[in-house]
Amino acid sequence: MDDRDSILIITAEESGDRIDALLARNIGDLSRSAAQRLLEEGMVRLRGEPVRKNYRCAAGDAFAVSLPEAEEIPLLAQDIPLDVVFEDDDVIVVNKPRGMVVHPAPGHPDGTLVNALLWHCGDSLSGIGGEKRPGIVHRIDKDTSGLLIAAKNDFAHQALSAQLADRSLSRVYEAVARGAFREDRGTVSRPIGRHPTDRKRMAVTDRNARPAVTHWEVIARYAGYTHIRCMLETGRTHQIRVHMASIGHPLLGDFTYGAPSPEKGLEGQCLHARRLKFIHPRSGEAVALETPLPPYFLEVLAKLGRETA
Repeated sequence: MDDRDSILIITAEESGDRIDALLARNIGDLSRSAAQRLLEEGMVRLRGEPVRKNYRCAAGDAFAVSLPEAEEIPLLAQDIPLDVVFEDDDVIVVNKPRGMVVHPAPGHPDGTLVNALLWHCGDSLSGIGGEKRPGIVHRIDKDTSGLLIAAKNDFAHQALSAQLADRSLSRVYEAVARGAFREDRGTVSRPIGRHPTDRKRMAVTDRNARPAVTHWEVIARYAGYTHIRCMLETGRTHQIRVHMASIGHPLLGDFTYGAPSPEKGLEGQCLHARRLKFIHPRSGEAVALETPLPPYFLEVLAKLGRETA
């Protein structure tokens, strides 16, 4: 069997599900459309026979899946402007604009923050993040703006990753959420894992989940919306977006977790990483950084009008 081949065995709880959905759910970064292409090309076999994409699985089915070779895409340094908030020989902190992807991924081979960092920093980024994520210590979503830290060497990367793990690296976000919060502050402590049927989403779930804690407080109240501040105790994928949606307050503009249509001219979540605090890996001194709310966020607040009592 080739290194790109795998065996998928169906469990009792997966019995009755379509094979294309199960492939997308269980195999790496495979999308459902990519899974259907594999099925159409005869790359998925059951007892030696090609499988139809609408085949309903039975418990114990063992599928042989042949995956195509990954296409190598060169990682280019690109002259993309960066809003640098802090920089020295060990660390660089940038104010990422809304709409910029952090690192190359399927559908986004270039034009990312990593491409920009390679141009700006040259060969001085840490290699710990891997070939496609050099220097990246943590990430924020494409439509989330704000502060993001990258490491220029492995020493700094290891130190900053340890701070993420022990929660001494502090991140504070501001967001606009739908609805009126009954309290002025609170905490959401609910585990987050991959959504059971949609691999592009996360969910509050007990299945293959990790603990997640978000503290929130109200900044201002508007008719139908609330401007909030969120403090992360953990750093799960889409954490603020998932947690706010789970308590009935999805973020304004967040199609993935609850917005029915574009709101206030915004497509994508109204979320900004405003404050970042960390211990400098070499000097041991505390570094506290803050960036103002970006124009898109201020425009949303202006459209919401006057605060309510």
